[in-house]
Amino acid sequence: MPHLLETLAVVLGVGLLMALIVLVKDRLAPVREDDGTREDVAEYIAMMVSVLYAIVLGLCLVSVWDNRVSAEDHVQAEASALHQTYLLAASLPEERRAPLREAARAYAAHVVDVEWPRMAARGPLLEEGWTMLDRIRVAGEVGDSATVAQKIAAQEVLAQLGYVDDARRNRETAAQERLSPVLWTGLILGGVLTLAFMFLFGINRSGTHMVMVMGLAGFIAFTVLLVHQLDSPFGGMLSASADPFTRYFASGRP
Repeated sequence: MPHLLETLAVVLGVGLLMALIVLVKDRLAPVREDDGTREDVAEYIAMMVSVLYAIVLGLCLVSVWDNRVSAEDHVQAEASALHQTYLLAASLPEERRAPLREAARAYAAHVVDVEWPRMAARGPLLEEGWTMLDRIRVAGEVGDSATVAQKIAAQEVLAQLGYVDDARRNRETAAQERLSPVLWTGLILGGVLTLAFMFLFGINRSGTHMVMVMGLAGFIAFTVLLVHQLDSPFGGMLSASADPFTRYFASGRP
């Protein structure tokens, strides 16, 4: 909720600022009646800028949204494979069950409590997480005295840990990815140019001009904030959550 209120405040503030600039511009440099030819050319250029800006905006949104969805999928896959590993402990020899379950719980808690804040700050994951995965592998090993069913379960534990490993690497990659600086430049510059054309070549009716500029400025501010939030897949208002880990490994249950 605080993030939503901040976003709305920024959008409203930008809109009001643009309205004030329109009023000042209309007083200092009102549009003359003989500017018709210039307005026609300006409308054509403004249309081209708007089309190009829409393309850049679409590329930005697709890029950050795909990364955000991928991050959520990797978290779900990692938590699900870890949970399967936890459940497979029931098929191992009795002395291996508790160590495997405790190691799986410790890894889940480490992801939620330690790694999540680091990913939100775009920091690299610590080596401790990989060490914990190695402990789970060791805990899932069985000796020659194990039955055939127990050995099969141990092999399945290794297979599930392979999925955990892959999902963890993909999660780390998603946390480090950022929107291309080229796209950020196009997003900001395109918004500035679009608003500039609205100011330089305004509509004769100041009221209509003000409403149009306020709406356009607010929308551009909203889209830039939206891209910024989605560009942080683990730390923004619309980020992926650690719910899969907390759901599978809630206190008092597997």
